[in-house]
Amino acid sequence: MAEGWDYVIVGAGTAGCVLANRLTEDGKHRVLLLEAGPRDTNPWIHVPLGYGKLFARTDVNWAYESEPEPTLGGRRIFTPRGKVLGGSSSINGLVYIRGQPEDFDGWGIPGWRFDDLLPYFKKSEDQGRGADAWHGTGGPIAVNDLPDKHELCDAFIASAETLGVPRNDDFNGARQEGAGYYQATTRIGRRSSAATGYLRPALKRPNLRVEVEALATRVRFEGARAVGVEYLQRGGRQVMRAAREVILAGGSINSPQLLQLSGVGPRALLERHGIRPVHDAPGVGEDLQDHFYVRTFWRCTKPVTLNDDMASWWRQLGIGLKYVFARRGPLTVSAGYAAAFVRTRPELTRPDAQIYFINFSAAKRGGFLHPFSGFTVSLSQLQAESRGWVRIRSADPGAPPAIQYNYLSSENERRTMVEGLKFVRRLAGTAPLSDYVAEEFQPGPRVQSDADWLAYGRESGDTVFHPTSTCRMGEDARAVVDARLRVRGLEGLRVIDASVLPSVVSGNTIAAVYAIAEKGADLVRADANHA
Repeated sequence: MAEGWDYVIVGAGTAGCVLANRLTEDGKHRVLLLEAGPRDTNPWIHVPLGYGKLFARTDVNWAYESEPEPTLGGRRIFTPRGKVLGGSSSINGLVYIRGQPEDFDGWGIPGWRFDDLLPYFKKSEDQGRGADAWHGTGGPIAVNDLPDKHELCDAFIASAETLGVPRNDDFNGARQEGAGYYQATTRIGRRSSAATGYLRPALKRPNLRVEVEALATRVRFEGARAVGVEYLQRGGRQVMRAAREVILAGGSINSPQLLQLSGVGPRALLERHGIRPVHDAPGVGEDLQDHFYVRTFWRCTKPVTLNDDMASWWRQLGIGLKYVFARRGPLTVSAGYAAAFVRTRPELTRPDAQIYFINFSAAKRGGFLHPFSGFTVSLSQLQAESRGWVRIRSADPGAPPAIQYNYLSSENERRTMVEGLKFVRRLAGTAPLSDYVAEEFQPGPRVQSDADWLAYGRESGDTVFHPTSTCRMGEDARAVVDARLRVRGLEGLRVIDASVLPSVVSGNTIAAVYAIAEKGADLVRADANHA
């Protein structure tokens, strides 16, 4: 094995870029960062609305599909995941939400309460509004208001207020509940990803090496200690030794996959595929969580939607010129424009549903826009209860793993979706948003009863791209990593990415991953200093 590395990090995604930066900034350690995908040179990566162009780009996207989902009538769920420098932070919808303090406090893990993580949220952030008790400035990831307001978003927010949802201009501040505009990970109209914010400044350091198009195939062990990583690159097999630690940062799909390929996982699964077990860890790949997401579409009474803009060559030209010369306009919009975090039942103590509002509509995400003036109002539940899994299909590292979500497997989730979708219809029927509604295009008047709404969700809903918890942190028998993110039962091996969350947070996950990776880097450095 090639020597010379203190740490080998597998995955240059959101967490991997954070780790590569923080573990090399003091110059004490040599770090090798492996990424299966290419460099982030695709221009659509850096245009905020360009995420729609990247849904099916298999050069920068793993483009997985789930197994047939039994709770959704056997439908497979398309599952994009970043395969490029920056990982999913380079192809996601740019929405910045931290979650609710109750999420982190509810894990019950010392050192991982919300108050413990708030300094790391602030450290990662360069908040365009300035620093305060909730926000930081000067961090690697720019978080800013969208540069343009929109009359449809204003109407959406006003209608929510009419229905008793308070106005909220900061979903990441003192409270999440309310309606307002999203903030996004953008700077002057361009995406702020983990690659641009964390990795790019670190690339000039002599103690960091980044290898792209390097597919990790196995973690090497000597006894119970991880000592290196095998990977394929340009048709050849490479083996790199890690003097201190191997750190997996491949995310909630790829980290458990690599562990299983390396002999760390449920013994029966490994033996079924001819893999010699190194450590029988039944929780590896289990406990997958995600947010289920259902869209509704509305015909608009005025030609003010992006559908209208894209139907006109003159408007398209104007959009392009406005972006090129002013970094403004529709191309700067994230996957959500405005939002409402609501309680679907009055007896609840915190929001259990997230409503996304966007000023365009399309039958397929990333597909062609509808040929009429239209907008979309979408719903996802916040506190997911369903648990699925990620499992290798074979010993071939190039074969995609099997993914099962098991959405809507709890009665509470089903109730949340039904009540939330009914609220969406009430919202669209409330002035001033109702003044813009010409027709409920989908689901339409055929859906009336609770059973109708549930059936509609099962027929049309899918992922909102927040998979977590497949290498779950904890101290119970199925927990994969401990509170210091070390793989339990082994030495020299950690997992630091979204897969370690004990449960998915209440909202988009990118902010939590930045905080986890920042804290994880501190844990790695602290352990190195005490070794």
